[in-house]
Amino acid sequence: MSTRTGSHQLSNGLIVSGRPEHSLKERQPTMAARAVPYTGGDVKKSGELGKMYGIGFSGGEHQLHHPPPSLPKLPSRPPSASLNNSGSARSGPNSGPFGLRSTSSGPMSKKSSSSSFSGPMTPIQPTGLITSGPMGSNRRSGQLDATSAPSSFKKDVYGSAVTSLVDEVKLGFRVSRVAMWVFLVVVVMGLVVGAFLMASVKKPVVLVAMAAILIPAVAILMWNYWYKKRGVLGFLKKYRDAELRGAVDGQYVKVTGVVTCGSIPLETSFQRVPRCVYVSSELYEYRGCGGKPANAKHRFFSWGCTHSEKYVADFYISDFQSGLRALVKAGYGAKVAQFVEPTVVVNVTKDKKDLSPNFLRWLSDRGLSSDSQVMRLKEGHIKEGSTVSVMGVVRRHDNVLMIVPPTEPVSTGCRWLCCLLPTFIEGLILTSDQSQNGDAIPV
Repeated sequence: MSTRTGSHQLSNGLIVSGRPEHSLKERQPTMAARAVPYTGGDVKKSGELGKMYGIGFSGGEHQLHHPPPSLPKLPSRPPSASLNNSGSARSGPNSGPFGLRSTSSGPMSKKSSSSSFSGPMTPIQPTGLITSGPMGSNRRSGQLDATSAPSSFKKDVYGSAVTSLVDEVKLGFRVSRVAMWVFLVVVVMGLVVGAFLMASVKKPVVLVAMAAILIPAVAILMWNYWYKKRGVLGFLKKYRDAELRGAVDGQYVKVTGVVTCGSIPLETSFQRVPRCVYVSSELYEYRGCGGKPANAKHRFFSWGCTHSEKYVADFYISDFQSGLRALVKAGYGAKVAQFVEPTVVVNVTKDKKDLSPNFLRWLSDRGLSSDSQVMRLKEGHIKEGSTVSVMGVVRRHDNVLMIVPPTEPVSTGCRWLCCLLPTFIEGLILTSDQSQNGDAIPV
C-alpha cells in the first residue's frame, strides 16, 4: 500500500490532507500589543477618557511613520514629574499628558478634541472624581467666610417685601368746613358787637358771653391735641374683637392672637433680637438752651429724634377665638399705624459719658456723631409668639384668609364723656401691650 503524497498524519493519529509543514514560523501579531499601565484614577492618564474632558495629547501616530522634518522642543520637566507617573518608560503617552507614543494601533489626529469642547471645563479632583464645584469649595452648611460675614451692627437693608416706616403715625382731626366757617363768623361778629357795646354803652355783657364761649372751645382743642394719642389707644383697646370664622369679605375687624413670622423674619439692629415681625431703633438727643436741634421740629429743653429705623413685614396671626390663621399684609409698602412702645436700651447722661464699644460701633456704622452729651437709644419689637391686636379689612382669595389695610382712614368717633373729637387713623393698625422683656409664647 503506497502512501499518498497529498496527506499526512498528525501527532494525535489523525490523517489530514496536504503536506506537512516542516518549518512553522511564529506568526507576528498584526496589531501591536501595548501594556496598559495603572492610572491611579487620573483622567489625564486614561487615554480616550481624557479626551472627553478636553485633555489634549501632543503629537500623533502618523508622525511615527512619517516623522516631520523638525519636532517642537518640549518644555523640560523636573525629574520628580517622571517619578509620579505610573507605567514603564516605553508607554510614554500613558505616563504623562505630553509624551509621544512609541507604538500605537491606529492614527490619531494631531489636534486635540479640546478644540471642539464647548462650555466650561469640569474640574477634576486629584482622586479622579468629578464634582460640581471648584476644588476647595466644599464647605459645611451654616459656615460663613470671614469676608462675607456681616458686621454686628451694620444697618439692615431689606428689599421691597419689607415696609420701611419713615413717617410717624398720622392722627388727624376732620371737622366739616361749613361748621368751621360758621363758628368763625359767629366769633368775629360777637367780638365786633361786644367791642361796639363796650365803647358806646359801657356794658361788657357781650364780651363776657363771647369769652364764655371761646375759653371752653380753646380748652377743648388743646385737650384734644395733648390727649390725642391716649384717646386713640383707649379706643383701640375697647374695640370689640371679631371672630374670623364668621367674618365676611370686606369687613373691618379687630383680631387678637399670637403672631408668627412670614417668609422674611426681622431682627433688631442693636440687641439683635431674632425672628420679629416688627422692629424699631430710634436715637434721641436732648436739646438744652443752646444745643443743636435734632430735626426741624425739635424744641428747646426736649428730646428730639435724630435717627429712626422702623420695619414691618408680612406675618401670620392665629385668632384666639376661632383658632383660624390669617395672613397680615403689612409688607410691600403697605400703610401701617403701629402702636408699640419702645424701651430704652442705651442711656447716655452728663454723669455717664463713657460710651460702650458696641454703641460706638452702632453709631459709626450709621455715620452718626457721638459728640452729644445726652442721648438715648430706644428699641421696640414684636417677637414671634407675642400677643398682638391687628385691625384691618378681611380678604378671602383662593381659600387664603388675609387682613389688608383699609382704603379709607378709620374714625374713632366723638367721645363726649372724654371731650374728644373724632380722630382718624390711616392704614393697618398694629398694637401690642406685651412687655418688650416678656417671654413670648414658643411657636
